[in-house]
Amino acid sequence: MNAGAEPSVRTPPLPLRTAQERLVSLAPDLAIEHRAVADCTGFYLAHPITAHRTQPDAPLSAMDGYAMRAADLPGPWRVIGESAAGHPFGGTVAAGQAVRISTGAVLPDGADMVLLQEDAARAGDSVTLIGTPPSPAGRHIRPAGMDFVADAQLLAPGTRIGPAQIALAMAGGHQHLPVRRPLHLAIIDSGDELVGPGKPLAAHQIPASNGPMLAAMAAGLPVQVTRIGPVADRIDDIVAALEQAGGADIIVTSGGASVGDHDLVRPALAAAGVTLDFWRVAIKPGKPLLVGRRDHGAGPEFASPQIVLGLPGNPASAFVTGFLFMLPLLRAALGAAEALPRTIPARLAADLPAGGSRTEFLRARFEGGAVAFDPLQDSGAITPLARSNALVVREARAPALPAGSEVPVYLLETGGIA
Repeated sequence: MNAGAEPSVRTPPLPLRTAQERLVSLAPDLAIEHRAVADCTGFYLAHPITAHRTQPDAPLSAMDGYAMRAADLPGPWRVIGESAAGHPFGGTVAAGQAVRISTGAVLPDGADMVLLQEDAARAGDSVTLIGTPPSPAGRHIRPAGMDFVADAQLLAPGTRIGPAQIALAMAGGHQHLPVRRPLHLAIIDSGDELVGPGKPLAAHQIPASNGPMLAAMAAGLPVQVTRIGPVADRIDDIVAALEQAGGADIIVTSGGASVGDHDLVRPALAAAGVTLDFWRVAIKPGKPLLVGRRDHGAGPEFASPQIVLGLPGNPASAFVTGFLFMLPLLRAALGAAEALPRTIPARLAADLPAGGSRTEFLRARFEGGAVAFDPLQDSGAITPLARSNALVVREARAPALPAGSEVPVYLLETGGIA
């Protein structure tokens, strides 16, 4: 279907999951690069990585105390040296001997037990048992390979790299990790009613807030954002903005994606050489969503067609479709194993009326396992977005539900647990 063709009234909007999966399958194929491990926060692993070493490489003490032979219980023992973290004891523990040992220190040869310091009394070089010895004897010993062994897989492809993953990769002996290069995202605000920040407003004008909102939504990912606009409702201006974004992997537009006389994004896409892949999704808010593709012609680093994602202009519609479509598309392009957000169950704090003909996403507040939907659900309102940390999913034609019923919820402040 060409981007300039009029949509058929007989073609129903796509179901949400069908549209999401179709969009994710179009994600650009970004080149793989090797980045320093410490610089990989927020990236997704492109290939599995395995351990270059074993950790711990030798048995370690998990507590402060004395290393000795369990066969010599109940003692006493003679202290013959010390093993500290980074400074192992060089000898061997023989019958009746003990070595003072610190947490994280290597267990000396010959020892198979660590007696906690609070269970021991020391006088000079002599140690006696005053408490309860460990059971089993190796309870306070971290065996070699407890964490991981050489050649074992540490992280699977598609894993998002955070603080713990950075620590694990470095502990496994890695200096660099294979990840997709940062994604180039262009966000275009369009609409004659929009005014840039800091400029005076007439009664018929509003600040252009969707672009900064969408850029902030993408900020947690390794994405380089270029914001363009606001762009006037003229085909030539929109085409010029699309050409300005020619080097982006993904273009996200906000506004003008419907079929009104002033909704010009679709004909502008046709004029800019964009082929429409699909248009309209059976959700509320956010029905007039469109997805298109065009060849780059911008350099060898762009191996895949450029994806254009047209979002509605109403703030709540832009936010919901940004959450359900823009973020999954970005995650898929960056190599996420799970690009789509996941719901969690929550209890309704109030009765929920029956649903309409489309799946709805109600702005809501989730606290303590219960969720309360905001009383203001107009797609043009921004205050409910600022008050909300969740979206309640009300399926199409869902029956009315009483308070206490369980419903699926997307948590917003986690990016959808994806």
